[in-house]
Amino acid sequence: MILRAALTVVLALGLLAASLAAEAQQAPAKVWRIGMLWFGSSLEDPPTRVRFDAFQQGLREQGYVEGRNVAFEHRHVQGKYELFSDRAAELVRLKVDVIVTPGNTPATLAAKQATSTIPIIFMNAPDPVALGLVASLARPGGNITGLISTAGPEIVGKQLELLKGVIPKLSRVAVLRSPTSSYTRVVIREAEVAARSLKVQLHIVEARGPAEFERAFAAMTKERANAILVLADVTFLFNARQLADLALKNRLPAMYQLREHVETGGLMAYAANLAELSRRAGTYVSKILQGAKPADLPVEQPTKFDLIINLKTAKALGLTIPPSLLQRADEVIE
Repeated sequence: MILRAALTVVLALGLLAASLAAEAQQAPAKVWRIGMLWFGSSLEDPPTRVRFDAFQQGLREQGYVEGRNVAFEHRHVQGKYELFSDRAAELVRLKVDVIVTPGNTPATLAAKQATSTIPIIFMNAPDPVALGLVASLARPGGNITGLISTAGPEIVGKQLELLKGVIPKLSRVAVLRSPTSSYTRVVIREAEVAARSLKVQLHIVEARGPAEFERAFAAMTKERANAILVLADVTFLFNARQLADLALKNRLPAMYQLREHVETGGLMAYAANLAELSRRAGTYVSKILQGAKPADLPVEQPTKFDLIINLKTAKALGLTIPPSLLQRADEVIE
């Protein structure tokens, strides 16, 4: 009698375990929702496409695939900074699991204002401590962390040095900046220090967007600039072709802080690889989905910078790139 009862219990437990296992196999995997705040108009904008493809690659490497266990909520602002707050608020209302801000400080600030609980990963914030996004690079604190696509402002000295390597008689450099960027003020202070050591005069020119580019280049010509340094800015990046065309039209060799400018016709850049940083951002998001806290994930800084030279543009400008500089280049576009 006791044996029969024991067998009954064992059989019942076996059936229960089998039932639970079957239910577990049939239960759909959790689909994580990732909110994306984009500067442009659609995923087909070239800068957006490159970054999103690389970001997805980083996620796939960690086992997160769209349509299987992750879904994206994309919000675009069509180049209008003032729309970031509304778009960030939409993502918060949707209760996404994480918000990603690819390469735009105003987007990160808007996300920060919209939520203090949903994790936020930025793909680029030039100085996140000064901006108040994180407490420190090593221990961000709060709900925000991510990656920096530029080194400290001292990188501008190297960029000016490389520009002078192409133009030995370089004496006047126009520096194109956006007046909406607080970080570039720090960069310009560093540039002025470097310019003095290189015996180069700087002329600072501001432009908010493409409607002001023609005026900006006219000002450079008036100041007799013989080269231009274009500081990193998302508006400049989305209008890279126009800037490259204007530089060529005005016979101004240009150094850029973002490599994508050279791919669209600019002369040269000394910069971090944004696609690689975007891939790394995918790794950061995977850590968040696995339970890590943004407060404990150090902000990652680039450790390698690439020199990219466009020989076709150099030829159009009548420039000869020194062989020593070509040997140092990480990529040459012919």
